[in-house]
Amino acid sequence: MPGRKEKTHVLSPPVRYVGLDIHKHYLMAAGVNAEQEETYAPRRVENTRLEAWIARELRSTDAVVLEMTTNTWEMVDLLTPHVYSVTVVHPPEVKAIVRARVMTDSKASLILAKLHAAKLLPSVWIPPQRVRDVRALVSQQQKLLAMVTQAKNRLHALLHRHHIVPPASVNLFDPKQRGWWESLPITRLELVRVQCDLDTLAFASSQKRRLEVVLGEEAAQDERTPLLIQLPGIGKLLAVTVLAAIGDITRFPSAKKLVGYAGLGASVHDSGEKRSTGRITKTGRRDLRRAMVEAANSAVRSHPHWKAELARLEPRLGRSKAVVAIARKLLVAVWHVLTKGEKDKHAEPEKVAQSLLRFVYRTGVHHLPKGQTALQYTRQQLDRLEMGQELTHLVWGNKRFKLPPSSRASPLM
Repeated sequence: MPGRKEKTHVLSPPVRYVGLDIHKHYLMAAGVNAEQEETYAPRRVENTRLEAWIARELRSTDAVVLEMTTNTWEMVDLLTPHVYSVTVVHPPEVKAIVRARVMTDSKASLILAKLHAAKLLPSVWIPPQRVRDVRALVSQQQKLLAMVTQAKNRLHALLHRHHIVPPASVNLFDPKQRGWWESLPITRLELVRVQCDLDTLAFASSQKRRLEVVLGEEAAQDERTPLLIQLPGIGKLLAVTVLAAIGDITRFPSAKKLVGYAGLGASVHDSGEKRSTGRITKTGRRDLRRAMVEAANSAVRSHPHWKAELARLEPRLGRSKAVVAIARKLLVAVWHVLTKGEKDKHAEPEKVAQSLLRFVYRTGVHHLPKGQTALQYTRQQLDRLEMGQELTHLVWGNKRFKLPPSSRASPLM
């Protein structure tokens, strides 16, 4: 009603700080007050009694803290409805503050509670369920890729060991070549190992393709994907990997923060009058760092700007370090395009159009809005990025496609 003053609710600070030291079959809990005085003696809680313990012992005024572990997110979901807040911290953050020669479960839970009460523990971002699921799929896909690589390496090693020259222009790992592998002049026991590796290769390749289809569908449903596709070296799988690793880009107020999150920033030693920088920290998300290095390796092969950048950096740094430096620069570009929704300053409209068309065909045109064609989607995304208004045709492979006209006026000459 007009003139009626609405009530405002101010959230009071937590009354108790509870530290949880989580293990596979149990957890140890301890609590302190704001003055770090023990108010809840350390006690062991078996997982079979966990839900009953939470309902009985925890209160809405409890600020709970736990370290990152295997089942962290399930524990967060279980605790959140019952407590004031749930904070998740990386174990190294605790170890950097506490250097105890003797550490027990009871001490660990109590230390967590006291550090939390003292506001000394920085929290990690708690991703929503969808991001967690995509991250898990990406991780599983990478494990299957590693299985494929290891099986191929073992088979190559066998050929090298026996000085066997494989037939030229043949995909040795095609299932049709199984007979060739089984006919090799090797011992019976070696043959068993070869057959096991071929079985592993067939299984892991099949499962990897299944996951890649699902990840492609996830990429197609995310409106941020075309923003990344415009960057050289980033296709559908790397795009979904990067987006899952980053989550909400607004978490990073600057590109420097995102670079640090990926562990691609240089380590720094600054003491007295001496300041030196070293190798990258590698203290961040490994999947994001790996994805950007993979994108950089592709970019330096196909994009003029990044080719020139490699040529400039390689004599001074060597190829590996130069590629890592380019990966860092590409990640800065990722921050800009995701934060501002803009085109990359080094983007080449025709190459971007080809990447968008390739993305649609590889993920499936059925993911597009009803009635929209791949070429219409490509034009729509080019207009969104404010580039390529002058493009009328697109060459892809040995085909030439006619693009729909741009809905944006071409810039004046």
